Amino acid sequence: MQERPYDVVLYGASGFSGRQATIYLRDHAPAELRWAIAGRNQVKLHNLRRQLGLSASVGTLIADSREKASVDEMVGATRALASTAGPFAKYGDPVVEACVEQGTHYADITGETPWVRSLIERFHERAAAEGTRIVPCCGFDSVPSDLGTLLLTDWISATWGCGTLRVQSAFKVGRAGFNGGTIASALNMADRIGELRDVLLLNPPGARGEAERRRSQDRQGWSWDEDLRCWLAPFVMAPINTRVVRRSNALLAAAELGYGQDFAYAEALEAPSRRQAALITLADRAAGVALGFGPLRGIAQRLAPPPGTGPSEELMRKGWFQVRLVGEAENGRKALCRVRGDGDPANRATVRMLCESAICLALEQDALPQRAGKGGVLTPATALGQTLASRLRAAGMELEVTAL
Repeated sequence: MQERPYDVVLYGASGFSGRQATIYLRDHAPAELRWAIAGRNQVKLHNLRRQLGLSASVGTLIADSREKASVDEMVGATRALASTAGPFAKYGDPVVEACVEQGTHYADITGETPWVRSLIERFHERAAAEGTRIVPCCGFDSVPSDLGTLLLTDWISATWGCGTLRVQSAFKVGRAGFNGGTIASALNMADRIGELRDVLLLNPPGARGEAERRRSQDRQGWSWDEDLRCWLAPFVMAPINTRVVRRSNALLAAAELGYGQDFAYAEALEAPSRRQAALITLADRAAGVALGFGPLRGIAQRLAPPPGTGPSEELMRKGWFQVRLVGEAENGRKALCRVRGDGDPANRATVRMLCESAICLALEQDALPQRAGKGGVLTPATALGQTLASRLRAAGMELEVTAL
């Protein structure tokens, strides 16, 4: 890639998530990182710079996804682009297309899997051929699930010399909040409810067999897990995260480096009691019905906080998450991976994951994994892998694997 003025450009910087990401880069970016903020509103970007006291070395770029020339100029100015500008199905296409055309690496915080599927269909082959890494889902959707599974299966392979039969993960979330942009993206996705239910939505065409589909069904009820010693219930993000993990395995399996011959991944929410697990299950079913019913979705849109707004500083500071993943090896032994982070998952933790992903793409190209190829529409695990895990540990997240 020819020399460009910036290593990372943050697009959507004046939105709620973008502001948090700007603060993260201001406070934690490596000294050598050349970075800029970008968005469509010059006044908002100017105010952001002033409010946050950004250094004069931080650039400002004006780009509107509806104006191709401005997007092309922004994308051509950087080695890697990080986007928080959602809903991505509405605003993301021109940005990703420009990245593919100009060989600019890309990361975002989307959980809009039908849109990700459309990116795969349109851009994967060219990006793979040219070595451009397009990496959606680099936030709480779906780094903990995807990276945790990679670390766990790698550990099993290195320690016991065998593959992994299955991984069960359990999330626990404390003091979480949602911003208006996240809710807008979720409501926008509800129009494609049929695609959302496809458990192999992101798998390549050759990895959508009926046997894998049968072992990949979404959780419908609650149950007790002996390994994790807790009650499990459906997790609202599982229909996003599980598809990403399965794509990681399918991409690696195409290079004969998959997690295991009949690997299966399942995800749940940890519940404090059987009663709570049952109530969570009922609430999950009700939410599914509501999202699929137009009038109720319209009411939710009117009641939702507007884009650009989000939880309080105190809530974001006090938030946290933990996911425990149990892997059963092909030799019958089991291991546990624990991923934990401080800060509100949907905001603080998400922007930490996004910014560190973008820094990996910009500054650590030689250290990035190539097991699934050098480019394509990839996943956090296949595009960033252990390199991202190391950066996240240095940024304060816990990622550890032990025998169970």
